[in-house]
Amino acid sequence: MMGARMKRWRNVLACLACLAGSAIASDLPATSEAAATSVSAQRIVTLAPNATEIVYAAGGGDQMAGTVTSSDFPPAAKSLPRIGDGIVLNAERIMVLRPTLIVGWLRSGIAPEVEALAKQLGAEMTYTTPARLLDIPADVRRLGTLLGTTSTANDNAAAMEARIDALESQYAGRRPVSVFIEVGSTPLYTIGNDPLVNDALRICGGVNLYGASRVPAPRVPVEGVLTQDPRLVIVPARDNDDVTLRRKRWASYGLKAAIEGRVLGVDPDALFRPGPRLIDATEALCAAIDAARMDYP
Repeated sequence: MMGARMKRWRNVLACLACLAGSAIASDLPATSEAAATSVSAQRIVTLAPNATEIVYAAGGGDQMAGTVTSSDFPPAAKSLPRIGDGIVLNAERIMVLRPTLIVGWLRSGIAPEVEALAKQLGAEMTYTTPARLLDIPADVRRLGTLLGTTSTANDNAAAMEARIDALESQYAGRRPVSVFIEVGSTPLYTIGNDPLVNDALRICGGVNLYGASRVPAPRVPVEGVLTQDPRLVIVPARDNDDVTLRRKRWASYGLKAAIEGRVLGVDPDALFRPGPRLIDATEALCAAIDAARMDYP
């Protein structure tokens, strides 16, 4: 979530998606070198894309030294050296980057081995594992303290908290709306016992069809979704064409929400990464849930 060319770590993190890629990590980016001259500056390596986004939100972009292949936001993160894909990490590359702070997501999988490497390097290891939406700005503030960027971190965190508070105030007490969230279609997976996404739905007055599941991303039958007849369907989509295809597929199954056009496409990186963009996704969710609520007879 050690010498040259040690064996690779192969423990699977409980992430919803990991992107393949590669990059040369032999040199630190110029921004990291500049940041290293500051007394409070760190050399940061992140082990997950959401951790990268939170570091940037905390004002630590100039202190980033390396990250995983799936870190593609903000755009500046695309040019960072890569240390692996989050499932397989290259210990040698991490050592070359000489991090003073390593930021992970889940304290499981490869995390214990990375902690051992951090100890060997004399680096601090910390995690960002938000369980509710307000934990995201809280992590931004905490990292700002670690990075010496409290002014930027506090400003950004305060803006996020204000947006979350506004959503809570706007939608509190409104009629609940049943929601189905598609994660993968072949086979069909959904969001289950994921406290963060379910907290976002709660804020909007949405009720996850499978929120009581014992697992974060259960595999479910199409027939089960049709039987429960959700008022709104959320699908991962990069563009309008993708949303149209998914809506037509659900309409072909006879799902009323799809037939009547109550299908919302959301950027999966914004919705499924536990980082600042989940607040953007939540605002879109709330608007769609409220529209579905207004359509009730």
